[in-house]
Amino acid sequence: MNKEVTEFIKDKTLINGQWLEAISGKKYPVFNPATGEQIVLVPDMGQADTRLAIEKAEQAQKLWLKQTAKQRSIILKRWAQLVEAHLETLATILTLEQGKSLAEAKGEVTSSINYIDWFANEAMRVNGDVLPPSAAGNFEFVKKRAVGVVAAITPWNFPNSMIARKVAPALAAGCSVVIKPAEDTPLSALALAALAEQAGIPAGVLNVITASSGHEVGQELCANPIVRKLSFTGSTEVGKILSRQCADTVKKLSLELGGNAPFMVFDDADLDAAVQGAIAIKFYNSGQTCICANRLLVQDGIYEAFIVKLQEALGKLRLGNGLQPDSTHGPLINEKAIQKVDSIVNQAIEQGARLVQGGSYLPEIGKQFFNFTILADVTPEMDVFKTEIFGPVAAVYRFKSEEEAIRLANSTNYGLAAYAYTEDKGRIFRLSDQMEYGMLGINTARFVSETVPFGGVKESGIGREGSVHGIDEFLEMHYVCIKN
Repeated sequence: MNKEVTEFIKDKTLINGQWLEAISGKKYPVFNPATGEQIVLVPDMGQADTRLAIEKAEQAQKLWLKQTAKQRSIILKRWAQLVEAHLETLATILTLEQGKSLAEAKGEVTSSINYIDWFANEAMRVNGDVLPPSAAGNFEFVKKRAVGVVAAITPWNFPNSMIARKVAPALAAGCSVVIKPAEDTPLSALALAALAEQAGIPAGVLNVITASSGHEVGQELCANPIVRKLSFTGSTEVGKILSRQCADTVKKLSLELGGNAPFMVFDDADLDAAVQGAIAIKFYNSGQTCICANRLLVQDGIYEAFIVKLQEALGKLRLGNGLQPDSTHGPLINEKAIQKVDSIVNQAIEQGARLVQGGSYLPEIGKQFFNFTILADVTPEMDVFKTEIFGPVAAVYRFKSEEEAIRLANSTNYGLAAYAYTEDKGRIFRLSDQMEYGMLGINTARFVSETVPFGGVKESGIGREGSVHGIDEFLEMHYVCIKN
């Protein structure tokens, strides 16, 4: 581990510009999921620490809001430049704590740079409206103002970019932030906070709470009336709990929750392109993303050919420690994840699915590695159809008609991302009209960027992150009427 990586692996957390231990003095370990080795001990914080961070954030936000939009923009751009200057270091830290390959980690940090830079520019574009007068002699207008203190609860699967995607628009809008990173992956958040401090973001505007359990911290973030906005990325189950906890203080919410993404391949598709798309999005981050293809729906005429080509393509991937140059994919995040994926696969086989390859974990590589798996002849009646797998398991379903494919794709409470491969132009427009998803990729599987309004419908969430719409999540409209 080189000197700079060691320097940016923090064993304290940032509150009000100070690097602190937990008030209780407790710590908890952060492990490398590829090796099982302990990386560092970080503060195990609770309600008192969280309340302190919120109070300091409130004080700092009043001063931060007095900065002009241009001043905030300049500081955010400086943060983006520092992240870019330390890209290799941040990617290494990300791989150490999360496990993904170094190439994927570099891509994620690059995404963070893009989000910070994008919202640095959006800070300058928060505009209001002058309204037509509702009565003679009136001057009426609407202005947009920062919502206030923001709580950001981020997931372990993208511990770097999820910070940037939430924090950058909040800061651009004039909010202060208290971040609660996932317990498994706090180090990327702390490293980004250190660079934010170097960039000139004032003390108290950006605070980080690390904790081995989100329960106590989450309760305080939701119940504390000072916090006016909660932005959460995680499971639908937890999102619903947080939503209920925020109800008493009527907070503004952004919830990016679970998915059950269909990946539809029609007979007329470019089969090689469809297979490469399936590999790219099904096995992205070893299947541990909310937009991963969760159900591969393949039309009758090319069903078996698709499976053969998918198996051939999987043979080119390599599981291993993400820091090794030949590793394309890393481990699952923890032992609980391994047990869940193993249970899903075994249950599907018991219910009649055909195991084409894989289907087991690989202790010879490490305790948290699960083999690339293909399940064929899966049916909608099986439990796996309704389950977000979150692992490197491709469950392949068969369909006959376009109507059946759309019906199967929409047969879920989720509505985050969907994918379809077809050369039929009419079908493309029918899909865009009928698919019940916040995002739809046609003949492409990787479309997420800072310009895209990321988010879902139904039980996949509320609100959008990224794009020109992303900063609106951290603003409120204020109407003013002046009588002449």
